[in-house]
Amino acid sequence: MRHFALVIAFMWLFTGDVRADHGLSLDGQLKYPHDFKGFDYTSPNAKPGGTLNLHAIGSFDKMNPYTLKGSAPDLLEPLVFEHLMVQAQDEPFSQYGLLAKKVELAADGMSVTFHLDPEARFSDNTPVTAADVQFSLETLQSPKAHPFYQSYWRDITRAEILSPHAIRLHFRQTNRELPLIAGEIPVLSKAFFTQHPFDQESLTTPLGSGPYLIEEFKAGKFVTYRKNPNYWGSQRPVNRGQYSFERIVLKFYKDPVVALEAFKAGEFDFMHENNSKQWARDYEGPKFAQGLIKKETLPHKRGAGMQGLIFNLRRPIFQDIRVRKAMGLAFDFEWSNDNLFHGQYTRSTSYFSNSELAAEGAPSPEEQALLTPLKEQLDPSVFGPVPVPPTTTPPNSLRQNLRAATKLLQEAGWKLGTDGILTNDKGLRLEAEALLASPAFERILAPYAANLEKLGIKLHYRTVDTSLYQSRVHDFDYDMIVNGFGQSQSPGNEQRDMWHSASADIKGSHNRIGIRDPAVDALVEKLIHAKNRSELITVCRALDRVLLAGHYLVPNWHLTYHRVAYWDRFGRPEKTPLYYTPEGWLLSWWMK
Repeated sequence: MRHFALVIAFMWLFTGDVRADHGLSLDGQLKYPHDFKGFDYTSPNAKPGGTLNLHAIGSFDKMNPYTLKGSAPDLLEPLVFEHLMVQAQDEPFSQYGLLAKKVELAADGMSVTFHLDPEARFSDNTPVTAADVQFSLETLQSPKAHPFYQSYWRDITRAEILSPHAIRLHFRQTNRELPLIAGEIPVLSKAFFTQHPFDQESLTTPLGSGPYLIEEFKAGKFVTYRKNPNYWGSQRPVNRGQYSFERIVLKFYKDPVVALEAFKAGEFDFMHENNSKQWARDYEGPKFAQGLIKKETLPHKRGAGMQGLIFNLRRPIFQDIRVRKAMGLAFDFEWSNDNLFHGQYTRSTSYFSNSELAAEGAPSPEEQALLTPLKEQLDPSVFGPVPVPPTTTPPNSLRQNLRAATKLLQEAGWKLGTDGILTNDKGLRLEAEALLASPAFERILAPYAANLEKLGIKLHYRTVDTSLYQSRVHDFDYDMIVNGFGQSQSPGNEQRDMWHSASADIKGSHNRIGIRDPAVDALVEKLIHAKNRSELITVCRALDRVLLAGHYLVPNWHLTYHRVAYWDRFGRPEKTPLYYTPEGWLLSWWMK
């Protein structure tokens, strides 16, 4: 029977004394006790050494992963920089100390104190201090950093240095998630970023406290990370059985098809495949048959969130919900799944897909209590059964859906012009461009564009290189894009960045849709300040209903497993995590 260590639950913040522990948990329990030796999804038998070769698509032009402009290389953040705490991959939302060896939660819920490990060092052997934590928080909350961080940590009002190795973070208000959000702060070297300005676009090799150093790189070609032989944290429980590779080489490719061929030729060791066609057709050949390359699906319990072809509400043509509904009716998921995806996918029907947070059926009494005060601002459909995406499964059909779409467009005042394109009385043509980062999505949009053309809607689609795509997305310079809204098991402050009116005009925010809805704002704030798990679930389901009723995107699909392939060169732990990415768990593997 597993031992569960009790820690300070967030309802006790208001009644108990200040207490300290080795970890934090959102539900008041930690799986791992104070003297744990390592996570269950790692192995004490991990063998150090060897070179792990990986790949990335695109390029990079900076070495700071925390700013808006430019692109940093993959793996820079998890390998070179470290956080105060580390999230366990087999608990919904629990953290254990890394740079912070001990954490104290105040009785009134208005502050948290982190006690840094006195052994913690940056790679130049200078100590990690409370002054570095204070500098990191203030820098990430400033306009110098990516706007996401300003929003995410905005409820941390100040950092109070208590000693060289102790710092207290004060909160704007009580929020059971804030102590864990504080634990996610990456700690930067104040000395390094004073000498090398934080917001300066530069390829200067950064200084961090993490397990790896950047050994060499060539922009657009490769980055080599080398294990720091003097890494301070190699014996910390959260790191045992991880980071076994002596080197990790990241090779860059312009095209995913070219990258797959390079993988099969042995240029790198591991692939996480997102393309169903490639998975079904291209992962075969003599090397697979001989067992030199393994092909595997890895189950997981991660919430799927929502991915979809989103409408940019900053564009006038998408501000009418009838247009958005009509365009949703034109997408035939069942045909695409059968003919393009080899039947591998499940349609996403919620912004919290594959989790207990997803709305189902009619609103519960608890949801009704949240929604009723907002009734004047809500579509009446919110109070009925949760809306589901259009389907062509019999007795439904594409023809039936297109007829319904035509009626909606006529009601919205759109009429066919002489060129076959719908036009309204303002002279706007119902014409849009879907901006893509990968040509793999073109085969999906081609039949969708053909269906839209039957309605008189012209959909263009264009694939651009990664750097241009990222720049245009940051600036909201698109009509439509394919966008994912990932969700954790315990959503919180990041929801402001996705849906809140305050983030709609902040370039680089994840409010890619441009939602400005006071009802959504109110529910986001209630979600962030939910007092317990039950209340969090209720608010998430209510928010889900309101977002679905807005028809802000054409829902895509999701998997309940990861598709991976790898050369048979690895040993790995016996147990798989629950809430993980393949790339994250790969850091617990080792070379045979």
